[in-house]
Amino acid sequence: MSQLTKKAIMASFVRLVNKTPLDKITVKDIVEDCGVNRNTFYYYFQDIYALAEELFRVETGKSVAGEYTYDSWAEGFLRSARFAAENKEAVGHIYNSSCRAYLEAYLYEVTETFMKQYVEREAEGLDVTDGDKTFIVHFYKHALAGLIIEWLKSGMEDDPENITQKLQVFFASSLRAALEKAARPGES
Repeated sequence: MSQLTKKAIMASFVRLVNKTPLDKITVKDIVEDCGVNRNTFYYYFQDIYALAEELFRVETGKSVAGEYTYDSWAEGFLRSARFAAENKEAVGHIYNSSCRAYLEAYLYEVTETFMKQYVEREAEGLDVTDGDKTFIVHFYKHALAGLIIEWLKSGMEDDPENITQKLQVFFASSLRAALEKAARPGES
């Protein structure tokens, strides 16, 4: 069977979750929207939750594979926040469903990808151990993902540009300072 069919099923799911809480969507709803039969759905996915997990895996894969590359962590953060704001209903429906863990895992993985790219770029010319860089990546990953989760909990009221601007002020000095303090003496 075609990967186009799988993508069509995923697109139908996204359309539906933009209108309906995730836990209220049925396989019947998806196959009717997509124009395929139940067997076709089950050929690709065990259930709706497997479909949601696959959707996050595909999006995470795009980030990890470098399909999305950014000049700064802020560009990646802003892109993700805008996507969430543009799909506010869908993201809210997923966040307030039994798939919340998949969404949170996706957020952590994507923010880690952004932060790895950014920390590597900022650490150029500094003698910082891989262990220290990893620690810094994990710290900022948790800070960013935690802020996103709080933003989701609040109903995404704050504007993505406003959040990004505030974060840039904080990150501009703190991340570079952390790397400089972690650098071995005599280097930089």
